[in-house]
Amino acid sequence: IQRAQQQENNDQQQDQQQQNPFGQAPAGYVAGAGRGFGGSSNTDSGPASAPAMEGSLFVGKDGQFDDEDDEADRIYDAIDERMNSKRRKHTDDGNGNNPGSSAIGDQFRELKQKLATVTEDQWAAIPDVGDYSLRHKQKRREDVFTPLTDSLLESRSKANADSTASGQNPMAGTTQVMDGTATAGYRTNLSGLAEARSTVMTMSLDKMSDSVSGQTVIDPKGYLTSLSNTKIASAAEVGDVNKARLLLKSVRDTNPKHGPGWIAAARVEEAAGKTAQARKLVMEGCEICPDNEDVWLEAARLHPQDQAKTILAAAARRMPSSVKIYLRAADLEQHDYAKKAVLRKALEANPNSVTLWKAAIDLEDAEDARVLLAVAVEKVPHSVEMWLALARLETYENARKVLNQARKSLPAERAIWIAAAKLEESQNHVEVVDRIVDKAVRSLDKHDAIVTRTQWLKEAEAAEGAGAPSTSAAIVKCTVGRGVDDEDRMRTWADDASAASSRGAVATARAILAHGLAAFPTKRGLWLQAVDLERKHGTASSLDEVLAAASERLPRTEIFWLVRAKEKWLAGDVDKSRGILTEAFKANPDSEPVWLAAVKLEWETGEIERARVLLARARERAPTARIYMKSALLERECQHFDEALKLLEDEGLQKYPTFSKMYMMGGQICSEDMMKDRINLDRARKFYQRGLQNCPNSVVLWCLASQLEERVADYGAGSANAGVTKARSLLELARLKNAKNPELWLEAIRLERRAGNEKLAVSLMARALQECPSSGLLLAENISTSPRVEQKSKSADAIKRRPDDPCVIAAVAALFASERKHDKARKWFERAVKLDPDLGDSWVKLYAFELDVGTKNAQEDVKQRSVAAEPKHGELWCKVSKAMSNRRKSTVEHLEAAAQNILEKMKLN
Repeated sequence: IQRAQQQENNDQQQDQQQQNPFGQAPAGYVAGAGRGFGGSSNTDSGPASAPAMEGSLFVGKDGQFDDEDDEADRIYDAIDERMNSKRRKHTDDGNGNNPGSSAIGDQFRELKQKLATVTEDQWAAIPDVGDYSLRHKQKRREDVFTPLTDSLLESRSKANADSTASGQNPMAGTTQVMDGTATAGYRTNLSGLAEARSTVMTMSLDKMSDSVSGQTVIDPKGYLTSLSNTKIASAAEVGDVNKARLLLKSVRDTNPKHGPGWIAAARVEEAAGKTAQARKLVMEGCEICPDNEDVWLEAARLHPQDQAKTILAAAARRMPSSVKIYLRAADLEQHDYAKKAVLRKALEANPNSVTLWKAAIDLEDAEDARVLLAVAVEKVPHSVEMWLALARLETYENARKVLNQARKSLPAERAIWIAAAKLEESQNHVEVVDRIVDKAVRSLDKHDAIVTRTQWLKEAEAAEGAGAPSTSAAIVKCTVGRGVDDEDRMRTWADDASAASSRGAVATARAILAHGLAAFPTKRGLWLQAVDLERKHGTASSLDEVLAAASERLPRTEIFWLVRAKEKWLAGDVDKSRGILTEAFKANPDSEPVWLAAVKLEWETGEIERARVLLARARERAPTARIYMKSALLERECQHFDEALKLLEDEGLQKYPTFSKMYMMGGQICSEDMMKDRINLDRARKFYQRGLQNCPNSVVLWCLASQLEERVADYGAGSANAGVTKARSLLELARLKNAKNPELWLEAIRLERRAGNEKLAVSLMARALQECPSSGLLLAENISTSPRVEQKSKSADAIKRRPDDPCVIAAVAALFASERKHDKARKWFERAVKLDPDLGDSWVKLYAFELDVGTKNAQEDVKQRSVAAEPKHGELWCKVSKAMSNRRKSTVEHLEAAAQNILEKMKLN
């Protein structure tokens, strides 16, 4: 009792401290009085009125409670007593004790005590835990198997052995378990299982080892492969599989007739490695969703072949109209006769299935397929493929009948009309093809079959691909103009021809151009496109026909006459080429290209006198600067230098004083072809001086004049230094008159390098790049002449400035080649020749590279492509091709000579 009172006093002190954490208030204290607040509403009274408000606000006049307060206290006391009694009831430990807290198990003590009154029947009737929702109730399992302890199993095993030994048990080696769990069947002796397990282990070990030497015979690679194929599921994967199982179980419970849910659940189990569970699930799905073919197909996939056949047979009986099930059943069969039987059974149930007819026909030979197709077109007359396949297997007469029947059944199908046109073309009835296609277009329009112009052109290309060019041409002829405005016809047809040619449809492109030329016979662009098409994809005769037609339509256009004459000359028919040029003279008597082409023909064939006569006539009838230049060039090649200079000085330059090439030729004849003395040096200087006066903007003339002054020592007219000084002054004057010219800067830089002034050359290069920062010539020269350590940085800067300049690309490729990066070098050389096929220097560098590190095939490929490109420009190229000794040589010879020059220079360096 003393402890209880002491505890109660402590509790009261703690409550007071919690209610007033600042301690006991002094006497006369009024809360808030110091801040102007207090118990009185009269704020003027001040603190003097505070003692009058001491005590409780709810106390009466004499400090006593009234009756209502007493009644309230009694009510609250009753409630507290009621709550305390409940707490005592829950916390009572059965011995009258009432501890402040108890364990969770103590709270169920009362319920546990009531279990003593539960009978055995009531205990057995307690249901198992499961899903007892109102909508989907789980079927109660009929048998519940309870695992037994090892000691019980061992005792039963001994009892079984004893009874067997005494002959009392009729079923030796087994014992029937008849305990409370009621297990069904008989149980094998555990000792026998142990012996069987030992035997299997021994056999496995015997397979892995040699019986004689004891060495292992396991294939290490195969063993490691089998180990790598063994899947070890991580905790995360197992968790994902469990989540998927729960989700799919919810799906199946919510909508058990939903087939994809069963399929997904089976595949989850299959992915988890539980094939048996997957098969069980999918078979349950087949029972619940018997009309879902996907579930049956999934069941067939998961089971072995024999069981899959049985499953598919049951599925076919359930759903005889399912095509997929029959096709899958046919795939499971190993022999063709069994597959045919399955498909014929399927066709009996589904005679209108095109897929089944195709599968059945694919298994037959040509004769049986024709018979099946004859039946198929009766059952499925809407199938275009069946009609076309039957027509292909029939003879010509029967095929015509089949296609006529097909047109009656499918009047709006263009494929049947096109097949009929192809059939006639195969019999060389070309005149009938146009009529069939024209009739097809009108019939389709009549039946409101919408076929666009683009679709018709695709059909034309398809017909060409099938080996029917006449059908393709007929389709183009009848449909290429549909839906095209008159003012857009030429442009549209030209674009269509280019697109068809790019896709390899040459006959279609030829037909489009023929149609366009029939509508626009005088359009030079269409004729040139047709000539280009025939030159790339046609034959010599087809090209000649197009050129002849173009020359006839456009006789005043020299290009067609010249190309036709050149083709005949290259083919070796010189007389025919002369005849074509004669006709060209009649149509163009004053044409310079025709005269020069005739001269070139005679010149190249060795008829120098005839060429000289033609040039003389040309100077009389159609005098031009190029004709005088060619006349002087002919005499120069024949080494008639005086006659050449006479033609240049007395006639050519008198009539055409601003034609710079005649000054160049005169200076070269005097400085290179004739004797190197002071007289010829002065004559050459005069030619160049006159040329620079009349042609101050000719860069090549300035370069030739400077090179002549640089070589004055060779003519005995001064020292080398004096020549370099004179050449330098000429080039400076040239740059003043022709500002921002990279060729002049490049010549000045090379002049200084040839003179040994490397520092001056570097200074000039810097100035040149400041004045011409985007010059590919200067950037390429800067890369090739810079020190080794600076070439990469120079290359990067050049590529930034001119990423598509062939000179820069070739210079970078040469840098890769010098570093033995052959693949990169070849790639960059190829890029250079593609950027500008007319630049011979790129071809020369590529061929030199292939000669150095490439194969014979690569070298031949470069030769063929360079011949097709026919390059005409480039410093290295012109240096070889313009030489008088190489004028009669071919493009391949020029390529080889220039490449050899590069290789020799590389060896010297």
